[in-house]
Amino acid sequence: MKPDTVDNGTVREINGIRRVFYDGYWIKVYDPPADSLKEKRVLIEALTRRLFNHVEHGINVPGYRLGEARASYEAETLPERRRIKGAMLAGALFNHTTDIFTQLVDAQAKGEAIPADHPLLEECGRCLQEALELGRLVLHRSGEEGIDELWGEPCRAFSISIEDFYASRYVKIAQALRCIDQITTTMRRSFDSSPLFQGIGKEISVLATSAKAKCETLRTDSTIFEIWTDFVVAGEHLAAFSPQRMPGSTPQQSQLIADGKQLIVRGRNLISDIARARVAMPKSKRDYIAQCEAWAARSQIWIKQ
Repeated sequence: MKPDTVDNGTVREINGIRRVFYDGYWIKVYDPPADSLKEKRVLIEALTRRLFNHVEHGINVPGYRLGEARASYEAETLPERRRIKGAMLAGALFNHTTDIFTQLVDAQAKGEAIPADHPLLEECGRCLQEALELGRLVLHRSGEEGIDELWGEPCRAFSISIEDFYASRYVKIAQALRCIDQITTTMRRSFDSSPLFQGIGKEISVLATSAKAKCETLRTDSTIFEIWTDFVVAGEHLAAFSPQRMPGSTPQQSQLIADGKQLIVRGRNLISDIARARVAMPKSKRDYIAQCEAWAARSQIWIKQ
């Protein structure tokens, strides 16, 4: 069956593994936990840890320090310092919001009704909105760009069923898989066509396959031991690839090789960031593809000389 004839959300068993189709990709399916208050709280707490695991260091400010974080941010005037303090305030707001979510879940577990106009819900909404706005100041740990999608996940997890939340994650995984494919396709086209890196295409393809497997696999899956190992080893092999120096080495050739190796390692790292976060990084992807294409153009000029 051709991908364009398959509806998003279609589930099939492929080679003994249940997969769901989204936007051109068959993604490994995981059964969501029961949609209980206990499981929802566990999910929200896990999403909070997930956010801080992928963003820049130092912004995981406890919710109870929200007042201090706000005062420090509002008193700051220097732009570069204000960005960092804004990121710290975003972290405090996010943690405060998560604290509210868990309070509400606990209240529901005790039988308390939570109407739409509940004061904690209203406070939660205000804090989350401010956190989302300030979240634009927060960078991924690579320093490349932000990952805005992660900031709203605890809110969605609280407001919709766990099953619907899991379904929404498959859409983001499909976007991440496409991002990985676009990056690795550009890497193959840019480097394998050059006599300096001829043969590297095989290593890039192995990394692409292992990265996509990592992206769709939860850490709780029993296969993660093999999949993570395959992914790390593929990245190490790619970074260790030895360029082919041509006869009559010149400074220009040496610079091309050095720049190419640096770009290849950067591509490996970007793919790792995407696979681990399981979200696309479009700005980083565009910047990286442009740099690869510029390197390939330089390489072609060198070849013709």
